[in-house]
Amino acid sequence: MRINDPKIAARLGELDVELVPGTRLADLTSLGIGGTTDLLRIRKYESIPDLLNLLDANHVPHRFLGGGSNLLVGDGELPWVVLQLVPPEPGIILEGNFARVDAAADLGRTVTFCAKHDLGGMEGLIGVPGTVGGALRMNAGAYGMQIGAYVREVKLYRAADHKIEILQGNQISFEYRHTSFAPDDMMLAVTLELPSKPYKEILQGIRICNEKRRSSQPLGQRSAGCIFKNPPGASAGRMIDDLGLKGLSVGDARVSDRHANFFVNAGRASARDMLKLIADVRERVKKAYGVTLENEVVVWNG
Repeated sequence: MRINDPKIAARLGELDVELVPGTRLADLTSLGIGGTTDLLRIRKYESIPDLLNLLDANHVPHRFLGGGSNLLVGDGELPWVVLQLVPPEPGIILEGNFARVDAAADLGRTVTFCAKHDLGGMEGLIGVPGTVGGALRMNAGAYGMQIGAYVREVKLYRAADHKIEILQGNQISFEYRHTSFAPDDMMLAVTLELPSKPYKEILQGIRICNEKRRSSQPLGQRSAGCIFKNPPGASAGRMIDDLGLKGLSVGDARVSDRHANFFVNAGRASARDMLKLIADVRERVKKAYGVTLENEVVVWNG
């Protein structure tokens, strides 16, 4: 979708929002898949309510984009504009065991920054791509930890109330790859309470997690991480692997040869290719195991 009204464009400038016309979302997602639309880069959190009111008043549909690492975006001209926060400086403020982190901050850099100040607990997230806000929304976790365990406060824009709110950690439900945030809530910042650990001990944990990832995940290829959630008591990747589906492809969308729950863009895969592959694998698993796999990857398709 394109914003062609000069009055809207002028108002965006007044709100300190940068308009980037005709942005390819394939360039902003880890899968390298996605059509084109106008991108609105938000420099000040305080402008978000006025920005959303402007878009709603002019019937401009919109979606919020984080780091684009757990996302499959549709092809062609997209029917909505995309909003993205510009990371402020500094992105992290430490006070004792508390870390106040902007949602647009890079997740890996946040883990490393905290580690250098002897704050651990998030070692398992060091290799997870994307932003802190994206990790927060899906309660990202790995190797026995989840970010929700450390959340004490979240600042967000609640579209339903048209205002910026602060939620305490005990007001939020954190479950496996799921939270109680509404789909159109926009994460702004989070306060984490992290355990004190010596930097050398944290660094060793990070190295162990990195070695596990390098040995089991297609880190050098374009992917969105795990495509499916693990069913209760089972492994989606194991089921796909046991069916001999590694290497299965539709166009350039391919089930990874290294990790069966990672689907990679092996060249010029389209969203249509990837969605067909996802549906095919889900159908085969359903037929073989009687289990309907649920997407972990978020799909923006029209």
